[in-house]
Amino acid sequence: MPRYLSLLVSAIFMLFSYTVQAESKHASIRLDPQVALNSFRGLVENHLTGILRTERVIALTSEARSARWESVKPLLDRFSKDLATDATVWFMLPDGSYYATESGGLVGQNIKDRSYYPRLMSGQDVLGDLVISRSTGHRSVIVATPVIENGQVVGAIGVSVRVSLLSGVVETYTKMPDNAYFYVLDSNTKIILHRFEGRMFKTVSDVGDQSLGGEFNAVMDKDQGVFNYSLNGRKITSIFQRSAPLGWYFFIAQQLK
Repeated sequence: MPRYLSLLVSAIFMLFSYTVQAESKHASIRLDPQVALNSFRGLVENHLTGILRTERVIALTSEARSARWESVKPLLDRFSKDLATDATVWFMLPDGSYYATESGGLVGQNIKDRSYYPRLMSGQDVLGDLVISRSTGHRSVIVATPVIENGQVVGAIGVSVRVSLLSGVVETYTKMPDNAYFYVLDSNTKIILHRFEGRMFKTVSDVGDQSLGGEFNAVMDKDQGVFNYSLNGRKITSIFQRSAPLGWYFFIAQQLK
C-alpha cells in the first residue's frame, strides 16, 4: 500500500474508533424531545455515513484493488473490530460471490440477485438498503461501496449492520421516559429501527390496523412535523424528521395519558 494511503487508512480507523467509543461510552441523559430526536437521527446518520467513508478509503488501497481476499482481509478485520454494532464486513467479487469477516472466508451464498448488486456494479454507493440475511436470518442495513481498478468495478466492500444492535446503541445513548420510544420508518412505512425488536421490518399497518399506514403516508410528505395517532386503542403523540442522506423518517413517540 502506498505510504500516504497507509497513513490515511490508519487515521480513518483511529477516527472511527474514537467515534465508536464516544457513542458507546457517552453518559446516559434525559433530553428534551426535539433535542433527543436530533441526537437520535444524528447518531444513526453518523454511524452509517461513517462506515461508508471508511469503506471508500479502503476501496482506494492496493489491497482492495487487487480483488484478493487474502490481501484485503487484514484491513477488513480491523474495520470490523472497530464497529460498535458488531457488524459483518464483506468483500464481494463481480460474480456476486463474497467473503466475510464473520466466517473468515468465502461465504456459501451469492448476492447477485440482491437489489443493490446492479448499483454496486455500475459504480454507485449503497446506503440504507434493507435485507434479511439468508445465512443468519439477521435483519440488516447494507452500506457498501464499489472497488474500481483501471475504470472497472473489480469488487465491492460492504457492511451488514444488524438493526437490533444499531437500535441497542441508540437506546444506550439516549434515555427516554418509559412511556416514550423511538423508531425509524422507510418511505414505505416499514419499521427499520425500534425500541421493541419484534416490530422491526414490519410495516406500521402490521403493528396497528390497516388505516394506520395511510395515516403515516399522509404526513410523511413533510420533512418534519408533529403526528398524533392511535395504536391498539392507545393515543400516541410523536415528532418526526426526515433524514436527507438516508431518506428515512425518524420518530420519537409518547403515549398520552
